Amino acid sequence: MLDRLNEAMEYIESHLGERIEAADLARTAMTSEYHFRRMFSALAGVPLAEYIRRRRMTLAGAEVLGAPDRTLLEVAVRYGYDTGEGFARAFRAVHGIGPGEARRTGAVLRSQQRLTFRLVVEGSSAMRYRLVEKEAFRVVGRKARVPLIHEGPNQAIAEFIRGIGREELNRIEALSDQEPAGLLGVSDQLDPSRAEGTELDYYQGVVTGQQDPPADLDSLDVPAGSWAVFESEGPFPQALQYLWRDVFTQWFPSNPYASRPGPEILRVRLYEEGKRAEAELWIPVERTDRGPIA
Repeated sequence: MLDRLNEAMEYIESHLGERIEAADLARTAMTSEYHFRRMFSALAGVPLAEYIRRRRMTLAGAEVLGAPDRTLLEVAVRYGYDTGEGFARAFRAVHGIGPGEARRTGAVLRSQQRLTFRLVVEGSSAMRYRLVEKEAFRVVGRKARVPLIHEGPNQAIAEFIRGIGREELNRIEALSDQEPAGLLGVSDQLDPSRAEGTELDYYQGVVTGQQDPPADLDSLDVPAGSWAVFESEGPFPQALQYLWRDVFTQWFPSNPYASRPGPEILRVRLYEEGKRAEAELWIPVERTDRGPIA
């Protein structure tokens, strides 16, 4: 898998002057576009589109400063921009200064190094997981649109849950009739980039097989499929956020599975006055033909 990811990185480097489609990179890596985007952002710590932009502007910046015989429009066209205005916006977003001013003043620019993925063997503990086949089910509860937060408490989710009220939460919990049982946090419609601050649909609800749930509640139909279920325990909320990171940076590269479209389901039990948590994370997966890391 790592060899194929590095082939995708080589593809990016050889096509920085052209439009780069995530689907082409996924084919190079022999996986789905959905899984490739998520794998990349988890491993690289930056969304795919942002990495490509930074690489383009790194090379463009070197030409802006080091090739005064080329006009700024020539540099823009060389890196796939039809207009100087679009190039200037992208340049400023990465370097914090426009290309014209950078050339006049010899400004200090930022550099995004090329990414290469390597296997690092660490003494981390084994991940606890199981595979579950589930028939179609429904998530029922209350829904809100919230921002994605990678580290620290998600205040938008906390405020949303507080606003539901204990009595309503008890009513929703009573609808739970299958695994994962009890009140759950369900994340759906995440932005493919997984960038901090992008929005997602968050449900505080339950999993049920009921065909006619209460009409005043929000619901999400989930088709049948395979799920990888991961267990974790530790400080709240860090243990939950690190669990998601470890699933994509450790488990997927080492196992013949890829993520597939669908909601992510989190069951949490808090203790020690909310300072620690036991968590169970359900991720929709599909079997791949590949073996583990190559």
